Amino acid sequence: MHLRRTFDEEAELYDRARPAYPPELYDDLAELAGAGPGSRVLEVGCGTGQATVPLARRGCRVTAVEAGPSMAALARRNLAGAGTVQVVTAEFENWPLPDEPFDAVVSATAFHWIDPAVRVTKAADALRPGGALAVVRTQHVRGGTEQFFVEVQRCYERFDPATPPGLRLPAAADVDGSDHAQEVARSGRFGPTAFRRYEQDLTYTTAEYLELLRTYSGHRALPPAARTGLLECIAALVEQRYGGRVTKRQLIELGVSRRR
Repeated sequence: MHLRRTFDEEAELYDRARPAYPPELYDDLAELAGAGPGSRVLEVGCGTGQATVPLARRGCRVTAVEAGPSMAALARRNLAGAGTVQVVTAEFENWPLPDEPFDAVVSATAFHWIDPAVRVTKAADALRPGGALAVVRTQHVRGGTEQFFVEVQRCYERFDPATPPGLRLPAAADVDGSDHAQEVARSGRFGPTAFRRYEQDLTYTTAEYLELLRTYSGHRALPPAARTGLLECIAALVEQRYGGRVTKRQLIELGVSRRR
């Protein structure tokens, strides 16, 4: 829970540095989850509105719940004029569900921060029968500037003692979404989970990459001296060995489950 709160400390940085989701994701949300024009969508953990804005512009009527007051305020600013949207500042676990059920519950790179004892059952309670739970998860996978991500582990091992020695990124094909499907199935409230996957290569200058890293909870949780040392080590590697530019490959996974 402590790490979840770190995002709100740098809402502007988060909004600027975090990448957008691919357009195909929203096409699949409409197809698989019914998140299309006129649908009632509950978004859990909207952040600064990275997924909320596209959903609203596609005609969804969105209620977005965000625990961080700074993130919620920025989401409201980003959503001005985007469509029919209400941003609620609250923790999803404690937020009282409205009487009218939703057609879809969507959570983009946020569901893992919600209490696992609550998240699936409360999502089911929020949905009409046949409504959809749509969870988007992202993971850094092998690809892009591959050798950089091998070499940079020396920086992490030096400044973050929690780093496993010799850590290597998984290939996208080796990332298995079954843990989410099993969690949803255990609730007994949903049918099978359907998955769609997308990969994107994102290229960053040294400054842009450091900004991105500053939005990650694990980096933000380091002691200030260790965090500064880590970022300086990474910057030197990018500049000296990779010409001031690196490409990161990201896997985005959408899992959609229909309420029984």
